[in-house]
Parts: sequence; structure tokens; C-alpha cells
Amino acid sequence: METAIQSFVKGFPEFMLHGGVTLALLIAGCVVHVLLTPMKELKLIREGNISAGISLSAVIVGLAVPMSACLVTALSVYDILIWGVVAILLQLLAFRAADLILRDLPRRIERDEIGAALVLAGVKIAAAIVMASAL
Repeated sequence: METAIQSFVKGFPEFMLHGGVTLALLIAGCVVHVLLTPMKELKLIREGNISAGISLSAVIVGLAVPMSACLVTALSVYDILIWGVVAILLQLLAFRAADLILRDLPRRIERDEIGAALVLAGVKIAAAIVMASAL
């Protein structure tokens, strides 16, 4: 029991630091995505747009998956910061790729086309899984 307590006391500050940095990056990534994408997902969600909810949920999961993998493999806070920023940038590119495939994706989300939102979610989650595996 004493070993477990010593392990906790020694590891807790690192747990808080690494977990806090990862959570901050996740929130920052979501904010950056919401600010840079043409559709206003939060406004649309408040208005009952299901497609916007699917899209924003995919952003959250799409960032959380590679960031959690980064957290597992990180040797330092710098690892988390570097690879977290890479994950954010790649998820923005995933949005752009889905937009190229589906054409006019922001308008389709605004029109609440659930099929388009589901394809976007699939692209984002698939990109997240590949990124997480690469880490």
C-alpha cells in the first residue's frame, strides 16, 4: 500500500501537467476549428441543426483520439504540444478534403444534410485513428 501511495505522490504532478496540457490543446483545437470553418456550428446547433451537431462531435472525437495517443506516448510536455498542434492542423486538412469530395460542405451542413455530416464525421474519425496509430 505504501508503494502505491508513493507512486501516486510522485506521479500526480506529471499526470496533472500532461493531462492539463492535452485537455487545453483539445479545447484550443476545437475553438480553432469552430473559428476557421465557414459554418457557425454552435449557432446552428442552438437552432436544432443535427448535421452541425454531428460535425462538431466529429471534431471533438477527431482531436481527442490522436491527442490521447500522443499523451500515452509522450516523453515530455513538448511532445504533447508538438504532436497536438500537428493533430489540429491535420484535422483542419481532413475538413478541407471532405469539402473537396462533397463540394460545398459548409452549405450542406447549414441545410442540415445529415448524409454530408456523416461522411465528414467518418473522414475526421478515420483521420484521427490513422494519426493515433502513427504516433
